[in-house]
Amino acid sequence: MKKRKVELVVISDVHLGTFGCSAQNLLNYLKTIKPKTLILNGDIIDIWQFNKRYFPKSHLKVVQHIMQLITSGTKVYYITGNHDEMLRKFKGFRMGSFEIVNKLVLDLDGAKTWFFHGDVFDVTMKHSKWLAKLGGIGYDLLIVINTFVNWLSCQFGFGKISLSKKIKNSVKSAVKFINDFESVAADMAIYNDYDTVVCGHIHQPEIKTIKNKEGIAVNYLNSGDWIENLTALEYHKKTWKLYEYSKDPAALNEEAQRAKKGKASLKAEHKNHDQLFAELLQEFNLTK
Repeated sequence: MKKRKVELVVISDVHLGTFGCSAQNLLNYLKTIKPKTLILNGDIIDIWQFNKRYFPKSHLKVVQHIMQLITSGTKVYYITGNHDEMLRKFKGFRMGSFEIVNKLVLDLDGAKTWFFHGDVFDVTMKHSKWLAKLGGIGYDLLIVINTFVNWLSCQFGFGKISLSKKIKNSVKSAVKFINDFESVAADMAIYNDYDTVVCGHIHQPEIKTIKNKEGIAVNYLNSGDWIENLTALEYHKKTWKLYEYSKDPAALNEEAQRAKKGKASLKAEHKNHDQLFAELLQEFNLTK
């Protein structure tokens, strides 16, 4: 399959290591593109809820694929988020074309573009981390329940529904939080003289122009997540685009081809964790 060339791709809020993570869908997407630069904008690995007993092969394969992109020359920036905040200790770490940062500024065809995860604006994160972690566990549980509900819904011929989306869109405080987050991010970008600000964190994919009280405008973008929305941001030929997995025929074809193989052939294709880890070491020439 011919891969689609993209100058820059932004993904965030993958939450590898949790039940809600759509790792296989993300892998399907990554297999269809050839990015020059990949920005991992926080919460890629969910260290808060990490459990060594739950890290499926599909999650490990996402890590492996990103490693392959790095070794093949793709510039990869890992911007730290709140769920992978432990990595902030390694800010500035570089290895080949891979780099860990807390924030990033790039000049994209003359547009000064600011990338960061967004948890810095979250009051809950600043003052009540235990409450934020509890909310993360509750959200993960809701996703598990939602998966079961969707299975039942499909059995009866109905479409999939998102419980958390319905809750977020119906609870006024949640809607206000999203609006406030976007406004604060835009105000900070304008104050610091950026043309575009790119965030994650709130699981709300968006591309829009926001003006402050003085009428000064900035481009606000949010890459969404790989729990429910299955979205990313793509920058190519001076244009930003919101990528949606559900509307991508190439990724859906990858999914269909995988389904056709059936369980028997997939078992033969699967490798155990030791084999996959050995391949990761080989990618970095760390084997003897």
